[in-house]
Amino acid sequence: MALNNNSIRNLSRRERQIMDILYQEGSATAAFVMDNLPEAPGYSAVRALMRILEEKGHIKHEKVGPRYVYSPILSRDKAKKTAMKHTLSTFFHGSVSQAVSALLDVSADEISDEEMERLQAMIDAKRESGG
Repeated sequence: MALNNNSIRNLSRRERQIMDILYQEGSATAAFVMDNLPEAPGYSAVRALMRILEEKGHIKHEKVGPRYVYSPILSRDKAKKTAMKHTLSTFFHGSVSQAVSALLDVSADEISDEEMERLQAMIDAKRESGG
């Protein structure tokens, strides 16, 4: 099953939390996911949610010894791009400048001079490449 913006948008809060854990870790067992979920449901419920995510085509599993280890289907980079496209269209009407402005407003006190220079270098490089 191919992933698209609709399937990603249709994740429940718990499913998104599980995906967050799997992207942070790269792969994990259901027990690890349960231990890292806020106000975690029981083990059977976590396994059921992971089975649903697998049926939806978001994760896969492999058997390692006596347990199943789950990992995301999409690479972290592809997932980031998909999430960013969704965020841009949903909250910023596709405007990159509005999104960057919001990020700068939210993290104004946390952006170092070095990070500002890196951002400027990325903008300059993008401008020079015609993109």
